[in-house]
Formats: sequence, C-alpha cells, structure tokens
Amino acid sequence: MALGRAYSVAVNGLAGELVEIEADITSGLPGVHLVGLPDTAVQEARDRVRSAVTNSGNQWPMSRLTLALSPATLPKMGSVYDIALASAVLSATRKKSWPHLDRTILLGELALDGRVRPVRGVLPAVLAARREEWPAVVVPLANLPEASLVDGIEVLGVRSLRQLQAWLSGKGRLAERVTVGSAEHEAEADLTDVVGQTQARYAVEVAAAGGHNLILTGPPGIGKTMLAQRLPGLLPPLSADEALEVTAIHSVSGLLSEETPLITRPPFVAPHHTSTVAALVGGGVGYARPGAVSHAHRGVLFLDECAEIGVSVMEALRTPMEEGEIRLARRDGVARYPARFQLVLAANLCPCAPADPQECICPGAVRRRYLGKLSGPLLDRVDLRVQMQPVRSGALGEEAGETSEAVRARVAAAREAAAQRWSVVGVRTNAEVPGPVLRRGFRPSRAAMAPLRSALDRGMLSVRGADRTLRVAWSLCDLAGRTSPGIEDISTALGFRQAGVVR
Repeated sequence: MALGRAYSVAVNGLAGELVEIEADITSGLPGVHLVGLPDTAVQEARDRVRSAVTNSGNQWPMSRLTLALSPATLPKMGSVYDIALASAVLSATRKKSWPHLDRTILLGELALDGRVRPVRGVLPAVLAARREEWPAVVVPLANLPEASLVDGIEVLGVRSLRQLQAWLSGKGRLAERVTVGSAEHEAEADLTDVVGQTQARYAVEVAAAGGHNLILTGPPGIGKTMLAQRLPGLLPPLSADEALEVTAIHSVSGLLSEETPLITRPPFVAPHHTSTVAALVGGGVGYARPGAVSHAHRGVLFLDECAEIGVSVMEALRTPMEEGEIRLARRDGVARYPARFQLVLAANLCPCAPADPQECICPGAVRRRYLGKLSGPLLDRVDLRVQMQPVRSGALGEEAGETSEAVRARVAAAREAAAQRWSVVGVRTNAEVPGPVLRRGFRPSRAAMAPLRSALDRGMLSVRGADRTLRVAWSLCDLAGRTSPGIEDISTALGFRQAGVVR
C-alpha cells in the first residue's frame, strides 16, 4: 500500500477551510475513485490530473487509486485542488512524502500538458492559510500578485507541474513574492460638469460625508445619473483592511487584474434595471457567488430607473442595507458576503417622463403606482431624498460649481471627525452608528431635538426613520465643523427625508 498527502483550501463565501487530500494506491483493477463530496469540476479533475502527470514525464499508477478530500462532509467545488491532487498521487507513487509537501498549501488548476492555470478565490484561500498558521502557499504564477497582498506567509508561484515537482524534490525554485502596485485610476468625472442642481449637489456631498443612502427623482436628462457617477470621486480611499476585503470579494468573482489586483478606491456598481434577484444579491446552483451588492461593498451601488426594477428585486435589498451583509442559503450550505454599500436610486416621476413635469399625461393613479413600487420599508432605509427640478437657461451662463477636489476635502475632514467620535463603538461613518448609541450616549440637546420629536408625535417618522435622521444631522454637523448637531442640522435632515418621492 502507498499513501500520499497534500493540502489545499476550500472557499465558501469569503471563508476558507483547510482540505486534506489523500491518494491511496492499492492492488485491484486500474481506476480512479474520487470521494469527499466533489462537484462536477472536481470529478473531472481525474482526467486533468492523469494527463498532466503523464505529460510531465511521470508514470500513472496502473492500480486502484482512491483520492479522498477531507473533511468528507464539506462540499468541494472548482478546479483549485488539481495540483494538490497531482502532488498527492506523485507522493504515493514514490512511497515517500516530500518535506515541502507536509507544510505547504497548494492551489491551482492543471492543463492537460501540465501547465498550472489561474483560479478564482486565491486571496481568501491564502488568508485562510495564514489564519491556520501554515508557513507557505503555492499558487499559479498568474495569481502570484494577488497572493502577494497577504503578509505573514511565504507565497510562491508555479508555472507547471514539472516545476512544482522539481521544487518538491529540492532541485528547483519557484517564483517568490512580488511587489504589487495600485492600479492607475482614470480621471474621475468632476462635479463641475453638473449644471445647476445646487440642492442635489449638496445632498451628494452629505451622502459622501456620512455614507448615507440617496434617492434622486425628476425628469430625464437633468443630471441624476451624472451626480450618482460623481459620488465615488468624493469618497476617501479605502483603508488597508477595507481594500483587502473588497479585493477578496472580487477575487471570488474572478474580476481582478493580474498585474494590479489591489482595489484601493471605492467601487461603483451600476447593474441594469432588468437584473434578477440572483444578479443583485448573489446566487448560483450549489454554491452561491457574490452579486452586485457585494461587488459594491465599501462603495456605491447605483440603481438607475429603479421604478422599472422588479418589486422582488428591490425588496431583496432591505436586509443587506440594514445589516451590511448578505447570507445566501443554497444546497451546499450558507455563503456569507459583506455588503455595506451606499445605495443611490434614480427614477423619473412617471412612465411618460416629459422634460417638463407639467406636461405629464399620466393619470394620478398611474403616477402613484409608478413610484409606489418602492415600498415604505425600503424607502424608510433611504436617508436623503431629493426631487430635482428642470434647469432653466439662466443656469447655462452661471459659473461652474465647486470641483470634486474641493468637496472631497470637506468630505475627508467630516469623515475623520466621525471616525474619531465613533471609534469608541467600533465604526467609522455616521451611517453605521447603532440607533441606541445615537439616542443615549450622543443625544443632541433637547432644543435641537424639538423638530424630531414633533415629527414623531405627528406620525411622520418611524423610530428607524428618526435614527436615520439623526445620522444625517451628524453628517451635516461634521461638514459644518461643529461638535454637536443643532436645531438647524436636524431640521435640514428632516427636510431631506420628507422630500423627493410622491406616494
């Protein structure tokens, strides 16, 4: 009997779990038996591994070969186990393990000629290996920049199975960690491109300062999409931890650049209005992949023509908006992905959408039904509501508004003030502060709270709406450089909340 072992990682969501791969060669009819809940891609690895091993100058065992992936109850998906399977078979064939093999995680897909191809999810797999205190990890050469983002573990890149075998035998070297630079970002669209719309521009600035959700309504062509596209340019760069988290999500989706994988700017995701629930929140058969809400984590999710989006799709946003996470239950388990994004909605006022709202030919019931697709619970989670008005000819001759650079400086100062204030509760932006903290430890003065109490007494706000109004008031306060919201901040926050959508 000959037994070989190798190790890899299974990634579910952004969590990785160690997988032990055993190859057992015993007497019997030649054949390969793969056990351990493999999916179709893993089942097909039998043929890929056999061809790669023989085409790399090795003999395939002409006996009964059993390949076991443990833990046996964990579903195994994808082609990431190929080089670990091949290494286990080669170790069993020589009836002796290589020293490197017992302390190295192996990740990569094999081509039939023995080349090692890149795979998805390398970053969360390397993070899992570091967490389990493994000393080294071997990844496909194309994935080496991505794996090099993780410190505290030796990262090596392999080009072929033959090269890996030589390294295991102590007769060759693998590519070592590389220096990874940030991608050069294209020139961002500037706020000066937007004509007029002073109130909407200010709302975008407030949204950027506090991380708030925003809805823009109004006739077509007045700048709703332009304003939404300029919001990411007002946000500060991602912190080191945030950048690694966002990059890990894109790694699972296979969306990273090979040369500059690290994502340092807040992402901007704008799915089409015909997108399905699975496309928006994530999904898939057996194993759930991240959707648009996770791709927009720590950035902006922009839904244009939101009144045209299906009701079930819009309602699926409620949980991630509240919790900052999406949990997708599928046949093979529950995948968890972070989804703390800023939601920006844009919609016309009615189906006919004339340039001048006074020329609308839609009956009143049709107008109410059109925006009525946005349910009360969903709108209750939107902090800023702005109804934009048509721009008159006089605005074309006015001086251009402030640049994104000037607004970005104010936003950065406001965010820094918020981060220092909320460090005691472990959050960085006003939008993330728990309601009880706002109402108890950081409650504004009684005089400042008067407009909010009046709105609650008249039934114009829910308790959640009151908390969100306070969060916006803190953002207004931070932009103005004050230490606590005053009555004008809370009144302005209430004004933003009570405008913009006709119910």
